[in-house]
Amino acid sequence: MQSHQPSPVSTIKNDKLSLLMLLDPETAAHPQTFYHAMRSHHPVHWDPYMHAWVVTSYPEVIHVLMNYSSDRTPPLDHLDHLGLSFMKPFAEMMLQQMLFMDPPRHSRLRGLCSVAFTPRRIEELRGDIQSIADELIDKVIAIGHLDLIEDFANPLPAIVTSKLMGVPVEDHRQLSKWVIDIAEVHGNFQHHPDRFKEILQSLEDLRSYIAARMAELRKQPNSGLIYSLMTAELDGQRLSDEEVIATTIVTIIGGHETTTNLIGSGFLALLRNPESLEQLRSHPEIVASAVEELLRYESPVQHTARIALADTELAGKKILKGAKVVAVLAAANRDPNRFPDPDRLDLLRTDNRHLAFGWGAHFCFGAPLTRMEGQIAFNTLLRRLATPRLRDQKLEWRENAGLRGLTSLNISFDPARKS
Repeated sequence: MQSHQPSPVSTIKNDKLSLLMLLDPETAAHPQTFYHAMRSHHPVHWDPYMHAWVVTSYPEVIHVLMNYSSDRTPPLDHLDHLGLSFMKPFAEMMLQQMLFMDPPRHSRLRGLCSVAFTPRRIEELRGDIQSIADELIDKVIAIGHLDLIEDFANPLPAIVTSKLMGVPVEDHRQLSKWVIDIAEVHGNFQHHPDRFKEILQSLEDLRSYIAARMAELRKQPNSGLIYSLMTAELDGQRLSDEEVIATTIVTIIGGHETTTNLIGSGFLALLRNPESLEQLRSHPEIVASAVEELLRYESPVQHTARIALADTELAGKKILKGAKVVAVLAAANRDPNRFPDPDRLDLLRTDNRHLAFGWGAHFCFGAPLTRMEGQIAFNTLLRRLATPRLRDQKLEWRENAGLRGLTSLNISFDPARKS
């Protein structure tokens, strides 16, 4: 198998070791080079530009995820003080989402969601996912080329999510547009003032869309997740309408963004490692292991943030109570002290307890669905596309430091009849 080692880290100076570097296109194209430099400098690094501690080593990232607070939504009046009043609609939504909660609020919300989002519900989607994947390939199989993002990786989870939610499938394009807009705020360091009005409108439109579906479901219920969230009950408790809306939004964003980025970045990794690509094509039965390795190798979610609950020490650094701590999942997934030869793509890697879905109580709620979609997607692409080749001379990554994904991925293949 080919090994793609990062460039020497000595080219990055210590005074440049800020996560804001991820907004630079060159750094965004090769983030692991930057993460290696940060980890080599110190696994727990004070970022003066982010005003946060940045953690890049595997055991320390797990410690942060297990012991630090997820309740990091700024108070609404504090946003006014900072001149960020325009962020209030997003903060109001975050206050209702389990991603930004600690127990007992987190335990209550996750428990109620577990009643609605069951393993059986996910497994029932398997046949639909395979049919959708084949139908998307059918549209391009005779042409001999496709944009993997636009033609496959974006629509697949969008259509699957529509079916999961119980909304009209024909709405998936609009839902996808709203999600892509809103995701610019989630996990990102850079907000574009010229885009914010449009992004805020997308949030308001998606909230209104879900509220309208809820009103319809009260009159005519269906088996979709939105109605299941509306009616879920645990220990006599139920979700409020605002909690249903906020949970639906975060589920759509997570289900869409994680899966799209897994498929796009994962297939690029296979194209760059042709021996691995042929290994998976010849042995589709290893796809579960392959997807875990691709999640480790090209983590769709790069980092998450926490707040220190008390003065503490981490890897020899004193962290004060209330300090912001950024756990870089993607860096931990390439920590050489945890994963032997971490920059080598090994589809049969054993003991692959990566952090792509987080860890502990906040482990990604939709991980089983993303895994299933990824497994079906990669096996379908390799079964249907003969001799896939990368057409792009230069790749463009989205301007989002938290959700790593390509804007496009143009691929050629030997055309064939539809099957």
